[in-house]
Amino acid sequence: MYFDEARIHVSSGRGGDGIVHFRREKYVPRGGPDGGNGGKGGDIIFEVDQHLNSLSPFRRNLHFSAQDGKPGGGSDKTGASGNDLVILVPAGTQIRSDSSGELLADLTEIGQRMVFLHGGRGGRGNARFANSRNQAPRMAEKGEPGQEQWVKLELRLIADVGIIGLPNAGKSTLLAAVTNARPKIASYPFTTLQPNLGVAEIDPETSLVMADIPGLIEGAHAGVGLGFQFLRHIQRTRVLIHMLDGLAQDPLADYTQINSELALFDPDLLKKPQLLVLNKIDLPEVKARLPQIEANFHSHGLDLFPVSALARSGLQELLYAAARELEAIDPGRIESTELPVYRMDQDQDFDISREPDGSWRVSGEAIERAAEMTYWEYDESVRRFQGLLATLGIEAALRQAGIETGDTVHIGEYELEWLT
Repeated sequence: MYFDEARIHVSSGRGGDGIVHFRREKYVPRGGPDGGNGGKGGDIIFEVDQHLNSLSPFRRNLHFSAQDGKPGGGSDKTGASGNDLVILVPAGTQIRSDSSGELLADLTEIGQRMVFLHGGRGGRGNARFANSRNQAPRMAEKGEPGQEQWVKLELRLIADVGIIGLPNAGKSTLLAAVTNARPKIASYPFTTLQPNLGVAEIDPETSLVMADIPGLIEGAHAGVGLGFQFLRHIQRTRVLIHMLDGLAQDPLADYTQINSELALFDPDLLKKPQLLVLNKIDLPEVKARLPQIEANFHSHGLDLFPVSALARSGLQELLYAAARELEAIDPGRIESTELPVYRMDQDQDFDISREPDGSWRVSGEAIERAAEMTYWEYDESVRRFQGLLATLGIEAALRQAGIETGDTVHIGEYELEWLT
């Protein structure tokens, strides 16, 4: 099981108590106050560990507490400070408030440390309260309480290149062929149940960190299948390799489906460079269809990289193309800023209204984006769009509003005829 979310309770240490104490020694009259201060409580520190790639250490352990400071002693002795608690997390971990969802920290670099909760201050002993008017104070302070909070950890993988596509397109095979990763590979849907990372060394000076993202299906943006649990990992990648199955009935429709899911989850994902890869060209039936498939993509201004991940043909050219795309991107490190986080109640709203001519208009950011990304000349793309209408509840809402066969429906700049 792969863990990329966890909810934990963290608490820093309480400060040690200061004490009331007077020096009493034989032959030392009026020794005076000598109560020491308490020690500082331990801090809660998060640190990025290069050996971790999931949040599985938090599967069973939910409570993390730093050590309390020790109380002060006589002879003006300060109590020992509590030990800090260092919590190791993988690179790409975001820390959020469990109650509000606010982003509190974004840990992206190996070795990065952050003091998340400070330990309580140690209380002062009575020696600190002595003055000319009160030379024998009988007072001290208790230690300051530590801080505590429930937080949510979310892991978003950091990789140069993310490999996306439908299940069984050959993503894991490609990762295994070009990197040191050993993902599970088989010929049934959802072989990949967790993202896999690997490093592809193109030449002595160039290497790519690549991530195989589990297969996406229609409705993934709404949590269908493996859904948005893994879509968020794509947000950290800088270049996408879009794997297409050469045996698919319509690779171009598969391409539009995945891009629609990306747009519905986070429109900024479509701004990432994409390299379109047609896999399995070593098979005779795919090789025979290759000219027709390439022509379909070229007619829409799209170029393909024909490869065989299994036979390892065409992969070197693909990797060099990915490296060139990376070079063209600002190499600055990932900043610790807020990233879009999908919630089921976001982006799914729509409005239905009547136009003056009696036609219907459906307005909504999600459905209008999907309409704009649909290839209307392809029947399968249209059917997928119809399925999206049902998934978002638009079809049921139109029926309830009284739409009839033959009515015109406007979505964005598109005009559709309603058929039952």
